[in-house]
Amino acid sequence: MAKIDKLFQYLIENDGSDLHLSEGSVPKIRIHGSVTEIANTEVLTRATIEELLSEICDEKAFKNFLETGDLDFAYEMDASNRFRCNYFIQQHGLASVFRLIPTDIKTLMDLDVPPQIINLANIKSGLVLITGPTGSGKSTTLAALIDFINSSYKRHIVTVEEPIEFIHPNKQSIITQREVGIHTPSFAQGLKAAAREDTDVVLVGEMRDLDTIQLALTAAEMGMLVFGTLHTNSARKTVDRIIDVFPAEQQSQVRTMLASSLQGVVSQLLMKRIDKPGRCAVNEVLFSTPAVGAVIREGSTPKLYDVIQSGVDQGMMLMDDSIWARLQQGMVSPEEAYLKATNKERFAPMLPEEAKALVNGAG
Repeated sequence: MAKIDKLFQYLIENDGSDLHLSEGSVPKIRIHGSVTEIANTEVLTRATIEELLSEICDEKAFKNFLETGDLDFAYEMDASNRFRCNYFIQQHGLASVFRLIPTDIKTLMDLDVPPQIINLANIKSGLVLITGPTGSGKSTTLAALIDFINSSYKRHIVTVEEPIEFIHPNKQSIITQREVGIHTPSFAQGLKAAAREDTDVVLVGEMRDLDTIQLALTAAEMGMLVFGTLHTNSARKTVDRIIDVFPAEQQSQVRTMLASSLQGVVSQLLMKRIDKPGRCAVNEVLFSTPAVGAVIREGSTPKLYDVIQSGVDQGMMLMDDSIWARLQQGMVSPEEAYLKATNKERFAPMLPEEAKALVNGAG
């Protein structure tokens, strides 16, 4: 048993999601969105944190980390608990963040996300984007979609991740999981290789550069169903981000490609609950329609707001409407809703009087 496993056990027993270790500070964990110190622990010295981090890491990889300053990998403590590990060097020395990866893959129903999202797992080809900030549950939602396909269809599913998070056993489908830095040099290379691997569905852990995005669009046009993630919090910003990655002279062509291949965008945020401990997901949902394609080709992405608003009958949903629903259900506080909303004016009247005074004062 590694020494750090005791901290992982504490994290699990206290229903935490992340463990934070930083040289010069005491260990901390995130519970339901808030970071708190672990009681009765000492400040981590260089020697202590180096011992904790090196013990669960490949010796060569750890040496390389000390030279480069960054490292990502997965650590399996036991059959029931895996962690996504990120090592980095900061102002005061060594540091790391460990994200607990659930062993059981939850269904979309378990996650309480809009049920219409399942439609994106039933299509045969195109591009589907799951977006949101770090820690918003993108990987968990993606895992549920992949598991649904795995359970329902006979396909070859390839995932390209850094690191591999959820482990998918073969069910109806064949699952091939590849880790960047171990099984393939980069997301782009893994995606390029997928085109030669008789692939039906490919999951790209992160679409972070021009090459990866370009290859994802090409794969979708070739007939694959491509799932990818971006750190954006709305459908409009997602479309803009993809197009803006490309040089100006290519953007018209990219808009045409995206208009024909994009099947859907699901943006996700997590909100603190007030009805019980924990957090709940809120989502913006965009599905492909002729109107969506026209807006993307024209480059008039602000119109996507109106397209989503008028597409409610087709299962589309604005983020603010999802937040409003959680507020009406008594699941989140008016303050939390106001902070996460795009249109603050809509939520301001729901704030308590003391909070209204602060908001008005800030304005």
